[in-house]
Amino acid sequence: MVGCRCEAVQLTIFIGFVSGRSILAKHFPPVDPDRTVARALAEDIGSGDLSAALVPAHTRAKGHIIAREPGVVAGIPWAQAAFHQVDPGISLGWCRSDGDALSKNDILCVLEGPARAILTAERTALNFLQLLCGTATLARRYAMAVAGSTAQVIDTRKTLPGLRAAQKYAVAVGGCGNHRMGLYDAILIKENHIATAGGIGAALARVAGVGVPVEVEVENLGELAQALAAGAARILLDNFTPELLSRAVAITAGRAELEASGNVSLGNVREIAQTGVDYISVGDLTKNVRALDLSLRLEVEPGR
Repeated sequence: MVGCRCEAVQLTIFIGFVSGRSILAKHFPPVDPDRTVARALAEDIGSGDLSAALVPAHTRAKGHIIAREPGVVAGIPWAQAAFHQVDPGISLGWCRSDGDALSKNDILCVLEGPARAILTAERTALNFLQLLCGTATLARRYAMAVAGSTAQVIDTRKTLPGLRAAQKYAVAVGGCGNHRMGLYDAILIKENHIATAGGIGAALARVAGVGVPVEVEVENLGELAQALAAGAARILLDNFTPELLSRAVAITAGRAELEASGNVSLGNVREIAQTGVDYISVGDLTKNVRALDLSLRLEVEPGR
């Protein structure tokens, strides 16, 4: 493979509730891309690839995946799994690694193998690559927007169904942090929990000593005072203006970690970070992602 080394891609995912300025490392075997990829291939191929059958069975092809715009690489393990589940004989040479920057017209991967198999795997492989590169690219922009501040941008559970682990992986690759993976590894006490549990103090008392991180959502400074009085270790400030965020930071005075959330964009995230909050959660990281423009170009191998 010219210019690229063909190698196995090793997947380690760091996902978890952020605390103490770093992400808690959770190695996610099995957030194995194989299971997610197998479902995606089954959805696409169904009873068989009728279009690929137009190509003679013996035909071999070579080609490359090229970036049509700048971005950040993420999703190589999913793309590799897609090609190899269709045919382990497809040879892949990755010219970039997850986390690398891509310029327009950069070659991400070179490949060769049975033409039918490559064509069958193409769309699924590109779907994962384009989505996760898009996620990582947006995450990199958010990370750069708050660089030099004390705040870390983190994701939420607002992910595409069935793709949470993949998207959270891409967020981390892009340079932002991961919030909880799901409802089982941390507790976020939101307004409806508070309303049905009897108030902030009562809700926090019910989860004392549960052994997982606990965070409580507040909507004004009065509720912040209640959360602090109840001993909350982490507090989510929902839809606070920058002025109110600054006041909340001053009132809290280091007694709890503070997370800003609600109506965050690339246009205002820097201003929010400068208020002194510890975290800024952004649903936009995984909810409204635009896929990165990548394409696969193939040619028949001479004499094959």
